[in-house]
Amino acid sequence: MAELFKKRIDDRTDSRSFDRLGGGQTRAVLRRLWGFLVLYRGRIFACVLLTAAANLFLLAGPRLSGSAIDCISGPGTVDFPKVYFFCGWMLACFLLHAAFSCLLSVLMAGLSRGLTQRLREETFAKLHRLPVRYFDSRQTGDIISHLSYDVDALGESLSNDALQIAVSMITVAGSLLMMLSISPLLVLVFAVTMPVNFLFSRYRARTLHPLFQKRARALGRLNGFSEEMLSGQKTIAAYSREDVMLSRFDSHNQEAAECYYKAEYQSSTMGPCVRFINDFGLAMVCMFGAMLYMLGGTTLGGFVVPGITLGGISSFVLYSRRFSGPVNELANLIGELQSALAAAERIFELLDEEEEIPDRPDARELGAAKGAVAIREVCFGYDPARPVLRDFCLEVRPGTLVAVVGPTGAGKTTIINLLMRFYDPDKGEIRVDGTEIRDAARDSLRRQYTMVLQDSWLFSGTVLENIACGRDGAGREEVIKAAKAAKIHHFIERLPQGYDTVLSDDGVNISRGQKQLITIARAMLADARMLILDEATSNVDSRTERLIQQAMYRLMQKKTCFVIAHRLSTIRNADVILVIRDGMVAEQGTHTSLMQQKGFYYSLYMSQFS
Repeated sequence: MAELFKKRIDDRTDSRSFDRLGGGQTRAVLRRLWGFLVLYRGRIFACVLLTAAANLFLLAGPRLSGSAIDCISGPGTVDFPKVYFFCGWMLACFLLHAAFSCLLSVLMAGLSRGLTQRLREETFAKLHRLPVRYFDSRQTGDIISHLSYDVDALGESLSNDALQIAVSMITVAGSLLMMLSISPLLVLVFAVTMPVNFLFSRYRARTLHPLFQKRARALGRLNGFSEEMLSGQKTIAAYSREDVMLSRFDSHNQEAAECYYKAEYQSSTMGPCVRFINDFGLAMVCMFGAMLYMLGGTTLGGFVVPGITLGGISSFVLYSRRFSGPVNELANLIGELQSALAAAERIFELLDEEEEIPDRPDARELGAAKGAVAIREVCFGYDPARPVLRDFCLEVRPGTLVAVVGPTGAGKTTIINLLMRFYDPDKGEIRVDGTEIRDAARDSLRRQYTMVLQDSWLFSGTVLENIACGRDGAGREEVIKAAKAAKIHHFIERLPQGYDTVLSDDGVNISRGQKQLITIARAMLADARMLILDEATSNVDSRTERLIQQAMYRLMQKKTCFVIAHRLSTIRNADVILVIRDGMVAEQGTHTSLMQQKGFYYSLYMSQFS
């Protein structure tokens, strides 16, 4: 079912992309890309000046070459001083062109770095503004591909390809002016070849765009699958599923390779076709140039054929190559540009994603909460057609320990998501100390809670830094005090550098139980009036669990606590036990009262000890 749902999303996304292949969509993407380039307008202006200067020196070469050839007035008659003069100027022009080109490359390398850095920063910042719903519905690897492949492809194209286009435009314009000054009649040859080039390139660009879109999405799916498999490598090895996962990877890899091949194959045919058209035009220039040289000055049908020298023909041919060369390069760039446009669309799709609903204009900051929570007639479903909670109600007084139990999928974690405003209810309201949570600033609401989840998370850094992130400005002594309360201090002291020991990615160099103890110490350090515990001791042994429970009971004194419990023995002392079934409160009361009722809670409890 998940694969079918994912396929439908991919198909809908691809069809939506194909619907947007028109020129209007491309112009919209280019306008947004220009918005990034404008931020570097000073450096871009310098690059344009360097490009113009370098091309002017380059364009002077063919004219000087033709002048040197015209110094030959006949067999054995050569004005060598003039030949040396023109050749010397040619050498100087080419040296200046090389110097300006090197300086231009240095500037463009810096521009590329700046663009890529800014694109990645904006993309990463956008991810932090997106709701939890976005991450729940997408593969992590596909999201990472936005930050890596898509940003790199777009940044590279914005710098290098944009520069190449600017150079080509200046070269084409300069070459055309020089050819017009030599022989306007010969320029008419390009009136035939250039329209053919333009129409062919436009047709191929429209053909290539969807292919590069498919390639980008296939690579995103491959990255997503690879990330999932790498994160679950131990489980795969434990169940000896390496061959199965390798087969699935081969399937994703084959899809990506086929999409890559189709895009690159179609793109690679662009250059040779355009080059053939330009070579045909060059042959026509040589043929008609020879005719003008032989018929120059004669009258045909009342029309005087303009003459041209051998040096002029030589210069014209060189300029025609300068003129058609950039056209060939632009044809070769079309594939890269289409790849960049596909990457840009994926990035802009991310940047255009709907962010978390902003705080209301009159939203106020919540002070230190007392801990009174009221949930009234709340209805919610991740899919509106399939509600998870229906008319859910709950009143919690400050300092109350509320345990939430129930079968898998009953809606226990959903309640926590709503309390933290990871999601907003479809109907009903939730109040904290009398304030509707949608009337409060989201950050201030979330600061009222401290969470210890079943899936503990640590970042790459020292043990001290991981615990200290529970509260801004926490000192070393406060961290050590929290670690002692969490019964993790002695373990930390036995680490190679104690509290300064660097944890690897997500704390994989320590056990799951030790990771959870560190997150509990982090929670103890945070000064919040409300706690959310999602089976916080599930990864520790029985002896450590009893020690942690004692510490947690001290931590929970005079605080409002919501505990999601799977082992019912851990919540016997809860003030209120909510039994959730089918999205509603099936039973409510203390452990003793619920056991006396011999209802659903009784059957759950007895099933764990029978």
